[in-house]
Amino acid sequence: MKIALAQLNPTIGDLKGNARRICEFIDAARERGADLVVFPELSLPGYTPQDLLQLPAFVEECGIVLKEVIAPATRGIGALVGLPVPGASLAPHLFNAAVLLADQEVVGMQAKTLLPTYDVFFENRYFQPAPSRTPLVFRGRRLGVTICEDIWNDKSFWEDVRYPLDPVEELVAAGAELIINISGSPYHFGKQTLRFNMVRALARRHLRPVVYVNQVGGNDDLLYDGCSFAVDRDGNLLARCEPFVEDLAVADVDDQGRGSTANVEPFPPENIEWVRRALVMGIRDYCRKTGFGRALVGLSGGVDSALVAVLAADALGPQNVKCVSMPSRYSSPESVADAAALAKNLGVEYVVKPIEKVFSAMLAEMNEGSPPRLDVAEENAQARIRGNFLMFMSNRENRLLLTTGNKSELSVGYATLYGDMAGGLAVIGDVPKTMVYELCRHINTLQPGLIPEPILTKAPSAELRPDQKDTDSLPPYPFLDFVLKKFVEENRSLKEIVSILAIDAGLPAEMVEQVLCSYVHEKQSGAVGRAAGEKGKAVQQIIELTDSVSRIIKMVARAEYKRRQAPPILRITSRHFGDGRRMPIAQGWGYGL
Repeated sequence: MKIALAQLNPTIGDLKGNARRICEFIDAARERGADLVVFPELSLPGYTPQDLLQLPAFVEECGIVLKEVIAPATRGIGALVGLPVPGASLAPHLFNAAVLLADQEVVGMQAKTLLPTYDVFFENRYFQPAPSRTPLVFRGRRLGVTICEDIWNDKSFWEDVRYPLDPVEELVAAGAELIINISGSPYHFGKQTLRFNMVRALARRHLRPVVYVNQVGGNDDLLYDGCSFAVDRDGNLLARCEPFVEDLAVADVDDQGRGSTANVEPFPPENIEWVRRALVMGIRDYCRKTGFGRALVGLSGGVDSALVAVLAADALGPQNVKCVSMPSRYSSPESVADAAALAKNLGVEYVVKPIEKVFSAMLAEMNEGSPPRLDVAEENAQARIRGNFLMFMSNRENRLLLTTGNKSELSVGYATLYGDMAGGLAVIGDVPKTMVYELCRHINTLQPGLIPEPILTKAPSAELRPDQKDTDSLPPYPFLDFVLKKFVEENRSLKEIVSILAIDAGLPAEMVEQVLCSYVHEKQSGAVGRAAGEKGKAVQQIIELTDSVSRIIKMVARAEYKRRQAPPILRITSRHFGDGRRMPIAQGWGYGL
């Protein structure tokens, strides 16, 4: 059987547009001799439609479009399409379903069983689980159809499983000869390597070929890499689609669950280039799907705005990107020159709009003739003036304003509401500062000298007061990013993070535990002094580490209100600030500090 993997980039809610694209894929698969063409999870409405699913008219139209537009296109071929299907009378009233079409008719349906409610997923808000799992028969073959999460519960692969039921086990026991999985699996760095290894292990365990078809494209803050593929019963790669683009591949699977692997190239290594491609795709699709053709970037001469400008020019074309330099009295001549040099290298439109007149007028008004105080209010005023300049141009020129703050700064609140946080899309809001530099260095290997070297070598600075450096307010970025990864992405506690750092530094584990217990007890009880006493350099090192980690955790907690007001943040790590991390703003626990 020849099975086509149709890696679709849908626009959420564009039912007619998505259906037209599905029909085009069906035609292309037919021309390549495919018996069956498989589309991603919820491919007709796009994944995920969120509360559009609670509108009865939306669900009804999905069914109408399936029957009136897609079904007629299946002459002489089968198609497996994802869409919401009305379920039983129990609320919620929908199934997340894979519908099998053949020869212009609906011939089968399998609903999703495992409904994830972790990370960015809220599927039990909309769907009910499948009441049963039965192979679908197509041209004499029994197909075990699963949907995304249904294959993520293999107890032989995972140390811990989330669900008591394994849909794949049931389907194989019921006679499924081939496993098909339609997915809407969002990308984060490292995800494809994990996913590919998991699917290969699944095939080898059940001695069944597996066809995995994933959505591609950007939908709001979530990015989908696609990376659809098929493996034979031994886990050998039979076919694959390219990452981050729409694609169609065909796998030929014989009756023994094997096929030719001779001309199949493996996936490229998952490295920093994948992050670059994901972000470029995210900008391009967000603009295309929201109706923006042009973008605006505030270009400071620093590394963050440089990266955003490069990504935007790649995504939209340099002719559709405008960069704006807005120097203040504290902007160094070198930064202004670096911004201009980068804009010239990119070939983007570039303008300079100094903020000094507006800033001086604001200081005169707000300070009532007193000298400048160089406090946070005056620093933030500069960022907010720039935000006003940029939003004015965004409105007047119908350009999407891209914010330029990175994850490290956003995590600890080193950003200004209604200032540098103003905009429609946070391109690198999930990119740690250390990864920002890694991306820039990588880009310069692809296009030597594109990002001027001084941007990459000078000390990071917001340039909002004389001789300001980021390290005046923040720990060094490598240390900060390590702690943030452990705390934000891995949910590690203060004790765990300090223990990792201390033991890595060669400090005795038993001393770490003793000092940490004393430290936390004193913080909670309000005791004066440290019970650990003066026990030498090792103890002091542990206490200093604990103070530093504690400070970072407190900064993350305090900045929650800022992040709640940030624009959508493109996700490229395992946990970004958005639906995947929901913390209260007003709360008093204090993370055990």
